Amino acid sequence: MRILYFGTPDFAVSSLQALIESGEEVVAVVTQPDRAKGRGHRVTGPPVKEFALSSGLPVFQPAGIRTSAFLEEMAAMAPDCIVVVAYGKILPVSLLKLPPRGCINVHASLLPQYRGAAPIQWALMNGEETTGITTMFMDEGLDTGNILMKEEVKIEAEDNAATLSRRLSHVGASLLIRTLRGLEERSISPVPQSGEASYAPPLKKEDGKINWSLSARQIYDLIRGTYPWPGAYCFLGGEKINVMKAAVSLHAHEGSAGRIEKISGSEILVGTGEGLLALTEVQPEGKRIMSASSFANGRHLKEGASFDEV
Repeated sequence: MRILYFGTPDFAVSSLQALIESGEEVVAVVTQPDRAKGRGHRVTGPPVKEFALSSGLPVFQPAGIRTSAFLEEMAAMAPDCIVVVAYGKILPVSLLKLPPRGCINVHASLLPQYRGAAPIQWALMNGEETTGITTMFMDEGLDTGNILMKEEVKIEAEDNAATLSRRLSHVGASLLIRTLRGLEERSISPVPQSGEASYAPPLKKEDGKINWSLSARQIYDLIRGTYPWPGAYCFLGGEKINVMKAAVSLHAHEGSAGRIEKISGSEILVGTGEGLLALTEVQPEGKRIMSASSFANGRHLKEGASFDEV
């Protein structure tokens, strides 16, 4: 089958690799334009671009995908099917109608739950215990197409958005190949989505701001879901502090929201709306990542000090 592949981040590399290794004919790859990243603002290509080029595949990086010129380029590829994995833009109807065998999307949730751009992050932030992968035929809506296959994945207690994304990317790659085989063998049929839908909009920087009046568990889930971007953060004396690692403390003691209740060994125990949160790794803005104990010593923190209110 001639496949035109749309994808951008690390998450999408596994599916592209699986297509190549399975013997499918990937005719070209479409990905986002190179962007400036990091403190040095060095222009960097998307992970999918790097993998595609190393695999000898043609790569397109259009600034826009709704022009007649781009549609003509894609039509010239004569794809049987378009596969989309975390591309980052909604495909126009003209592209959806292009391939005779339709457009297949690999989505990192059990649809109709967590439709949208950040399903992995929001599942973690909402404290979900399971998530998964769905393959579906794409339509004009936002992740509303008919479902082809699903696979459930357990969210581990120590998962963050980076680790869960890696695991789901491999599950997605495997499910994509099984979906294509099932369609070719006519052993699977698309079914409409059923159940109550929920949404996972793109994260904004301010989504990482810690509200100490939430429970320790909710703040812990926020830290997991926003790692590595936008990152969970708070302020202490006006200084921005990124919280890299933390844990819900087993101490029975309750504290005041945002108050440093105890500095013990490698932990800073902070009161929340319910329970204590143990900070173990932090990163002051513009500084290196450090242990909570090093941070406490360097700032001469005292028990009873409080993080700034939201």
